[in-house]
Amino acid sequence: MIKKTSLLNSVLFLALSAFNTSQAIADETKTNAILLHAARVFDGNELKTNTSVLISDGKVTKIDARESFNDIEAKVIDLGDATLLPGFIELHAHLTYKAIPAKTVLKHGVTTLRDLGGIVHQPYGGKGNLRVLTSGKIITAVNGYPIPNMGAENIAIPVDTAEQARETVRKLINEGAVIIKIALETGGEQGAPWSSAHHGHHKATNNPHAAHDSKPNPHHPAKDEKVAHHKTDNPHHSEHKPATHHATEQAAWPLLSEEIVKAIVDEAHKHQRKVTAHIGEQQGAEIAVNAGVDEWAHIPCAKVSDDVLQKAVAQKIKIIGTFDTLSKCSGIAHNAQTLAKLGAEFLYGSEIAHPDIPWGIDAQELMYMVQLANMQPLEVLRAATSKAGEQLAIPLLGTLQAEAPADIIAVKGNPLHALKTLEYPDLVISGGKVVVNNFED
Repeated sequence: MIKKTSLLNSVLFLALSAFNTSQAIADETKTNAILLHAARVFDGNELKTNTSVLISDGKVTKIDARESFNDIEAKVIDLGDATLLPGFIELHAHLTYKAIPAKTVLKHGVTTLRDLGGIVHQPYGGKGNLRVLTSGKIITAVNGYPIPNMGAENIAIPVDTAEQARETVRKLINEGAVIIKIALETGGEQGAPWSSAHHGHHKATNNPHAAHDSKPNPHHPAKDEKVAHHKTDNPHHSEHKPATHHATEQAAWPLLSEEIVKAIVDEAHKHQRKVTAHIGEQQGAEIAVNAGVDEWAHIPCAKVSDDVLQKAVAQKIKIIGTFDTLSKCSGIAHNAQTLAKLGAEFLYGSEIAHPDIPWGIDAQELMYMVQLANMQPLEVLRAATSKAGEQLAIPLLGTLQAEAPADIIAVKGNPLHALKTLEYPDLVISGGKVVVNNFED
């Protein structure tokens, strides 16, 4: 009898515990869950209809058909004829070095940003704040780029031996670098913003298609925030014209040797880090390919031989476009089209901090990816979300899947029909926290 009573008590205890646990989950769902309904959902891979997204505790809890959420108790935000997407991931920015306000970037649809050059720190943000990851200073040759036109302070570390390079890589990683950036830039490319004709990197307005808004836009920073926005949503408007500025003759900037770059790559890979290379022309591209770098931080500005481009694709080097920043370069059309034909993978990066680039999503960059890299709009969205998340090696970042970080934006209508609308998100959520919601104004 005693054994039966003990067994019964155990069963009752387990049942009560299960009930309390379920009740606790239900109570938690009531307090912090948000259920998002929209006409369309881009989940990082495909565009879906009749799909809703439930988020709680900073993550996506469930993504399923709208009717499957009938019994869920949560705050409901019904966006109507709108599209939900993962927050965009900017892979080439100079946030700290140029003192760009992180809040502004987040409000305009970029929820994760990789800061190249400048101060190194551990990754932070992602819970109502911009998620920021850094490379730290650029490793370069003695007197190599960017030292001739920007100096070395807070942006560059010159090295002249393989061992010194390895020590620098280890130091940067210990301080929080998620990637190592190197410079392989000889300078002087026609149309390059860093050429001597433009009086230094980031100091000239080089994009003929950029224009300041003629009147304030409630969804974008005011003019005193120095943001340039593009007025066109027509990808064919982004035609290349002959450069109107020509670089003056200058001595080529020194480059890191192939031996030193190989040492950098080897040391970075030992610590599970990738290497991204600033290159602008043939010589730097050759060294980058031969040394086994993982990324090109820019599409090369000057024309690069098909042979080198083919080797880059064979090695699966990822190409961060920054087409908008380099729109006056003479070689990007050839390089992009050749790389595209060879099957290269392009990722989104607009180089936030350049004078012509919005402090948020750059639709002109997306349109260049369509026009020059021959990508479909859906492929472009992947390049700025799920593919970029994979490059950062952060599980599920850039997707709307169960357990993914709840970094979400929404725009009215279908952005595949008008990429420009992505510059004006009416909903921004970071780590489950609502940052912008113009749907409830």
